[in-house]
Amino acid sequence: MFSGIIEEFATVVAIRKDRENIDFTLTCSFVCELTIDQSVAHNGVCLTVVSIEPATANRPACYTVTAMKETLDRSNLGLLKVGDKVNVERSMLMNGRLDGHIVQGHVDQTATCVDVQDADGSTYFTFSYPYDAEMVRHGYFTVDKGSVTVNGVSLTVCRPTRDTFQVAIIPYTFEHTNFCDIHIGTVVNIEFDIIGKYIARMQQL
Repeated sequence: MFSGIIEEFATVVAIRKDRENIDFTLTCSFVCELTIDQSVAHNGVCLTVVSIEPATANRPACYTVTAMKETLDRSNLGLLKVGDKVNVERSMLMNGRLDGHIVQGHVDQTATCVDVQDADGSTYFTFSYPYDAEMVRHGYFTVDKGSVTVNGVSLTVCRPTRDTFQVAIIPYTFEHTNFCDIHIGTVVNIEFDIIGKYIARMQQL
């Protein structure tokens, strides 16, 4: 479980396809603190650390995670290239404050950035995703002032419509997450609020 508070960027240093899976090798400042089998969210996708490599003369310390076909189909990880920045967050400690919101690391689908507007210091991003009535019935939607996770970042929804929503990004978040690389046409991962999904399921039952 995660909080949607991004720790930093990780940089993709290698990508290897293994049948229907893809192994991503990344580097970041806390590689030496990771352990095999640890869960780390990558652009909001919970992935398991499968190997750790010490630094060499030609490459910094790095770690590898594996994404399976289901994950690749639902997320933007299959679009990653060597050199890309990925938002990373280690799993939440249960003895601390929940600064974001409850994030499972189970990305629901992707969305596309359709508008970027300067807000005199902050930036408004608008994202569009395919409308599916059956998904909505199961709680896959946004509500005004509710929570949504975009590329692993816990955010507050504003101006939601049937198939779009907007978020406001402060300068710190812009500079310390890969929102600095998002532009019109960029595909992002979204995870809808788990509370809404449970309420929708209870109503069905």
